[in-house]
Amino acid sequence: MQTPGLADIIRRFGQSFILKHHPNTWQLRTLDAIAKCRTSALGGHKYRCSHCGKEHISYNSCRNRHCPQCQGAKNAFWVEERTASVLAVKHYHIVFTVPEGLNGICMLDSRWFYDHMFISACETLRQMSYTHYGVESGAIAVLHTWGQNLSLHPHIHCIVPAAGVTVAGNMKYIGKAGKYLYPVTMLSGVFRGKLMESLKSHPLHYTIDTHHKEKIREAWQKPWVVFCEPSFGKPDHVIGYLGQYIHRIAISNSRIVQMTEQTVTFRVKDYDDGEKIKPVTLKGEEFLRRFCLHILPRRFVRIRYYGIYSSRFRHNAFKPDEKMVIKVRETVAGRIERLTCYNVLLCPVCKKGILIPVAVIPRARAPSAVFEPFKNHSSSCHH
Repeated sequence: MQTPGLADIIRRFGQSFILKHHPNTWQLRTLDAIAKCRTSALGGHKYRCSHCGKEHISYNSCRNRHCPQCQGAKNAFWVEERTASVLAVKHYHIVFTVPEGLNGICMLDSRWFYDHMFISACETLRQMSYTHYGVESGAIAVLHTWGQNLSLHPHIHCIVPAAGVTVAGNMKYIGKAGKYLYPVTMLSGVFRGKLMESLKSHPLHYTIDTHHKEKIREAWQKPWVVFCEPSFGKPDHVIGYLGQYIHRIAISNSRIVQMTEQTVTFRVKDYDDGEKIKPVTLKGEEFLRRFCLHILPRRFVRIRYYGIYSSRFRHNAFKPDEKMVIKVRETVAGRIERLTCYNVLLCPVCKKGILIPVAVIPRARAPSAVFEPFKNHSSSCHH
């Protein structure tokens, strides 16, 4: 029996989830796109093998950034593009995390909260680079919002170069071999102070209830967790490592084990028990509710570049390796094959011929099983 994927879960539990939890319109559109991905609803192409003559149908992908079927090529392309511009210095992996008690505040205005997580992390790194080394350093930062069991767990992964630009405009190498770039306790304190100060200035702060205010007071009083790893090796190893995080989504299809009439079972890594892999079973509607916690606001930018890795520095100060410049005329299929050694046009039957497009399959006109029946209902929900 074929293992179910996220799209199968949405099609199975989508309508009951909507009736029970009332997701907003943007979440509905995202679920609808994932459910339609690589189905006749999006149309596609008919191909014929040049060797055996066998015909194949390939349906279009949704290209949604939350879809587990649409991230592989994006990840490979991003890694190649960044490898062409990364500095040839050591890099450090730093992760900024907020306490679980602030999750309720996050849900009140997630766009603002995530934006200020980025701002606070960036300003923390900038302050530390100036006070410790007297330079403007930088970072490549990516937001993740989930834990292993799909709970809300906002955190920002940063790759920080062991280099910076002085006030005089000169490049200066920072950090020590095999050591941490900055003291973790100091990073934690500065990050906490900047994010909590931003929260105090937000208009929402004056309207939240007593429960949330108590959570804010508790967050002030406890130390925050900032994870910092020693330096990596070569720059291409750094980008390859970060590439694992860039286009990762809340859950991949490979982690989904089973779907029954009422439940979904998936694998998690238990960090409190030696990183053992364990199964977790949830009601289908609860699984989708947790997944929707990680659907980012519309047009929200989750990969950001700061300091010497910002576009201003990349375009003016650093020239990419000419050998890594991507050929403009290269096809998408050709680029995928070059980067992943997988030929998407190779006939899956004879393994010899090339699939040649012979017809275009139009989009199916049937209404969606997830979004359309609740279109009027969702218009009354909050965006």
